[in-house]
Amino acid sequence: MVLSGFVKEKRKQAGLSQPELAEKAGVGLRFIRDLEQGKPSLRLDKVNQVLKLFGHIMEPVPMDRNKIAE
Repeated sequence: MVLSGFVKEKRKQAGLSQPELAEKAGVGLRFIRDLEQGKPSLRLDKVNQVLKLFGHIMEPVPMDRNKIAE
C-alpha cells in the first residue's frame, strides 16, 4: 500500500479529521494534506511522527527490482 493511502485509511479508522491528526502528531495541517495527497518529498522525521500514532515507522525494506520504474 502506498504511504498516502495508508495514512488516510488509518486516520479514518481512528475517526480523526486531518486537523485532529495534525494536532495529535504535532505537525502542521499542510503537512498532513501533503502526506495524504502523495507529495513526493516529505520530511522523514515528520512522517514518522504521524506513523507513530498508528504504531508504525518508515524503514528500509527489500525492493522488488521489477518495480523500480514505478
